Order: sequence, then C-alpha cells, then structure tokens
Amino acid sequence: MSEHSPRRASRRRLYGILAAVVSVVFVATACAPAAPPPSEASEGGGLERFYEQRLDLEPCELPGHVPENVIVGECGHVEVPLDYEDPDAALAQIAVFRVPARGDARIGSLVVNPGGPGFPGVGYAAQLADVWVDNALTERFDIVGFDPRGTGATVPALDCYSDAERDAGAGSASQLSYSGVRPLVEACAESVGGEEALAHLGTRDVARDMDVIRAVLGDTSLSFAGSSYGTRLGAVYAEMYPENVRALVLDGALDPHATTLERRVQQWAGFQESFEQFAAFCAQQGACVIGDDPATATEEYQQLTRPLVDSPLLTTSGRELTFADVSDAMVTGLYSSATWPVMSQGLFELAQGDGTIMLGLRDFYLGRTPEGTYDNSTEATLAINCLDEDRFTPAELAELERAALDAAPFLDPGTPILETSDLCEGWPVEPTLGFPYADGIRGLPPTLTVSVTGDPATPHAGGIRLAETLGGSLLTVEGDQHGALLAANNCVEAAVAAYLIDLEVPARDAECALAGADG
Repeated sequence: MSEHSPRRASRRRLYGILAAVVSVVFVATACAPAAPPPSEASEGGGLERFYEQRLDLEPCELPGHVPENVIVGECGHVEVPLDYEDPDAALAQIAVFRVPARGDARIGSLVVNPGGPGFPGVGYAAQLADVWVDNALTERFDIVGFDPRGTGATVPALDCYSDAERDAGAGSASQLSYSGVRPLVEACAESVGGEEALAHLGTRDVARDMDVIRAVLGDTSLSFAGSSYGTRLGAVYAEMYPENVRALVLDGALDPHATTLERRVQQWAGFQESFEQFAAFCAQQGACVIGDDPATATEEYQQLTRPLVDSPLLTTSGRELTFADVSDAMVTGLYSSATWPVMSQGLFELAQGDGTIMLGLRDFYLGRTPEGTYDNSTEATLAINCLDEDRFTPAELAELERAALDAAPFLDPGTPILETSDLCEGWPVEPTLGFPYADGIRGLPPTLTVSVTGDPATPHAGGIRLAETLGGSLLTVEGDQHGALLAANNCVEAAVAAYLIDLEVPARDAECALAGADG
C-alpha cells in the first residue's frame, strides 16, 4: 500500500519482460502438487522395482512462458534410491510434470531440463509447451519436466539458508567467495536428512534418475532437450547410457573439457563482453549514466556502484541495496539484450538514489517473491556444484577470484581479495563428475548442439567444443542472449523439430538469427 500505482505498474512490466525473455524462469514450487512422503524401500537389492514402478499422474496446471498463460498437464512423482549403491536405504521422490502430446502420431516423451544446476524443471516443461504450442513438437511428443533431486517439489529438497540470511547476501550468484557465511555443508545437511544425502546430489546421480524416469514413462530410448547446465546433464547421460539415447538437443552448452577455473573465467569474460555491448546500446539511447563512450563504461559503472560496498542504498521497501545486489541484477539483465532497456532505466534511477529496479532484477534472479520468501534454486546450484566442480585451497580460490574479476572488471568491487575457505569445505565426498566428461563416447546417435554467438553465460566456444566432443551437429544462432529454445524463433524451432521428430540434423554450416541480431 505504500507504493504509488506507477511504481507497481513499472514492477509488473519488469517482471513481465523478464519472464518472457530470460531462458530460465524461476517457477514457484507452490505451483507443483504437494509431494508425498517418501515410502519405505521394498525388499530386494536391485533396481528393477524402480524401473518397473507405475507412474500415477493427476491433472494440474502451471504457468507458461508468459505468466498469464496456464498450461494444463499432469503431475506426479517418480521414486528413486537416494544412493544407487544402496537402493534399500533412503529414497527420493522426483517431481514430474507432463504435457501430453496433442496429436495421434505420438513418438514418445521429450524430457527437458532448464539448467542451473538446481533449477526446477516442471515449470520449464510448461514454458516450452507454451512456446511450442503451434509446433509439431507438441503434437508428436509428451513434454516432460522434472525437478532434479534436491530441488523444487522433489523430496528431499535443499533449504540451506533462512530468508533473512538470503536477504543478507548468502548465496549471492555473482560472488565467488563467501567469507563470514556458515559452511554450506552445515547449512544444507539438516534440510535433506543429514550429510549422507549431500553425497548424492550431483549430475551423475541425476543422470541415473533420468534413466529411471525414461523407463517409467515407457520410452525405450531417451529424447532430451537441455539448456545451459542441462547440456552437461544430457552429455553425462550420453556418457553413462549411450545405448539408451534417441536424440539430444543441447542448448547454451557448457564446455565439457573446461575445468572449473577455466569455465568460470570464460563465463565472466562473456559477461564483460555483454556488458560492453550493453554499454554501447545505452550510449545510443542518450543520457546514459555510464557515459557515451563504451570504452570507459566499466570505469563509469564502478564509480556509480562501488560506493555501495561501504554504504548500501536504502530502498523504498526498507531493504538495502548492496554492491553484490547490483552485480546480481546486472548479471540478470545481461542474459538477454531484450532486458537492456530495463537495466538502462535501473542504472539511471540508481544514480538518482532509487534502487527499486535493480533490487527487482536481483530478486528475480535469486528467486525472491514479493512476500520475502526464496525458492531454493540458488542454494541447490551451490550444493550441486560441490559434487561437480573442482575444489580449491584458500590460495587457489583467491587466484580464481582474481582471474574472474580480471575477466569481468565491471564486477570488481575494488576491495582486497582475501584467502577464504572453499564453500564446499567439509563436504562428505569428493567431487564425482570429473573433467573432461562425455569424451570418446562410442555408439552415440547424432546429437544437436544449439549455440548463440553472443551468449554471455555459456560462450559460443563451449557450444562448438561440445558438438565436437560428441561428434554431433552444431546449429549456430546469431544473437545476444543465453540459449535459444525459449526464443520463439521459427528458424530454431524448425531445426529442432526436424531433428527430434525425423532425426534429421541441420546442414554443416546451418545458422539462425534471433530478433534484433546483427546481419
């Protein structure tokens, strides 16, 4: 009630734009049905009972790509062992959402994953079904999303920090070290039933879940579409179950050969490049608060934002806006050039002492609702990375942070880099993914990697590398955003449909262009 109507309208426009253009949209887990309590494990030491279980689904609804659209589907849970080496012990209930095929010539299921790692996938299925409503894909396939173990409506789900701790900066997506925050292992263990559960949240565990889901859905082979981290999940599945692959669409790819340090530096360099492109756009609009010369935009941006390190801005909501908050907001906006006008206005208002838009961008990225509660996407990302990514000594972590900030100086707060402990220190097991992954797979059917040339989060070079590693095809997409599957682009959709339906890969030099792309 304290906000004026124009402010409320501005915020609605902000969230509408973001929901329509960002390739991964946080979907409130309240949209999913209440999860059943895990049942006790049945007798027997094999996995047959998991593969042969019956999937009970009930009608339910989820928001589509545009929040005003509602997608009618079916919700349920698939039971999997928390530890595949001990299937008679604790269990997990994996939340699934299926949009049945519209036509009679159904091919099977198309299982999808939005990335993160740690983003719930049931909402992603609804979004894709919405975008593809007039596409043959929704005629020929059931679109199936699932919340990976530890996330969303799956049980158990991670809940590592209180909402107050999240408001205070715990889990900030743009920060590489977390001095002063209690160890993640301690914060997460209680929410999932103890430290033993934390040992089984990694990508290889999720790939095994996905094979159970494939069988329970009645598919002899897997058709899969994954974005961002979902490309890692798809590639690891291919490595572990090549004989079970029908088709893989991998959108916005992670480089399977890049170490954690290499990948993060590549990613932050991508954000710097996108920031500079945004700065050029901002300058063209006139009266840009970070200047008319993109070459000096980083320095101008630092002058605007670095004072927030020591003196956060009090917003009209009563919350403070910190340097880390603005960094998260900028990373959010850089995911797509369609949000650049929102960022430009946000920086203009920030210079006037109003941090409302920047705080809204930050909240959207980190899954904060207007009521002040958070989803667990960011926490799940951190926890899953503890099982996938390399670990660092304090000195190595400082080296990583220095290299990342050198690659993306606009995110540099200008404060000394301290040697802090790895966030995953004390994790019950060592990382289980390993680099490189998915290399030298034999007997893998043709795959399709979709890669946007100006992708800030997963640079185009990673898409090229993944396609080469899998021996598959590459669809190059001219544009400036993260991923292309949610772009509602006719060229991309036609290529993806031809591949998934008829298993026809694009020509060797196939290209598409997103709206607004140069050339």
